Amino acid sequence: MVRYKNRYITIEIKPRTNEKKPLVLKASALYDAVQKKVKEMFGDFGIAAIRSGFNAKYCNNYTKIAMIRCRHGPHEFVLSSIPKINDVGERNVTINILHVGATMKHCFTYIKKYQEKKLELIWSDLKNDNEKKQMIDIMMTMTPSMKELT
Repeated sequence: MVRYKNRYITIEIKPRTNEKKPLVLKASALYDAVQKKVKEMFGDFGIAAIRSGFNAKYCNNYTKIAMIRCRHGPHEFVLSSIPKINDVGERNVTINILHVGATMKHCFTYIKKYQEKKLELIWSDLKNDNEKKQMIDIMMTMTPSMKELT
């Protein structure tokens, strides 16, 4: 039996407008945007290469972090096309690749550390301890995203 090697790409989606509101995007919009850019850059060969095992999951609306799963090998097509994506779900955005990992566990540990750094920045805007506790609960909950990616 053959083991399929996957790559998990952790990305940050930043809207070009300076809003502090949560960015609400559907996973299907991210999936379609990546496929559209791969097709534009690599044609039918690129789409056929990434199609098997390709999955995009939007994780957190507040930190604007998403994860993409694709097979090892064709992940190069995805990695080269992600920074060139300008719009996701009819919203003008820029996308930064934060981390590429071989397992979801490594990606989630990276996301946890990254979100802790973001949380320290957000805390300066919050007024009381109750708001801080709610923000910790919102930002550190990754369980639903983890279940849907597997």
